[in-house]
Amino acid sequence: MANKKIKTYMDTLMEDKEFKKSFDHEYSKLFVSEQIAKLRKSANLTQEALAKKIHSTKSAVSRYESATYNGYSISLLKKIANACEADLQIKFVKKKMKPTQTAVM
Repeated sequence: MANKKIKTYMDTLMEDKEFKKSFDHEYSKLFVSEQIAKLRKSANLTQEALAKKIHSTKSAVSRYESATYNGYSISLLKKIANACEADLQIKFVKKKMKPTQTAVM
């Protein structure tokens, strides 16, 4: 017996292109902020200690770890990674295609 996915309210919302675009944008901000917080904690640094290492303030680090922040730059992310003894990796991922679309290369 094949498993049929039950369509949720979120599935319905994600069919709307504008909603999906907004959701994806907000999710990417949340993802970056969460990664910064996890990295800082795994380096056993407080927000204040990280701030000192990157020549910033505790309140700025708090903003970087907030899902509402959208002023990230590559140089800022590199400073944070270096302060936490980590490497920054940025990659581009091809968008998932809908089953009805075909790839044109």
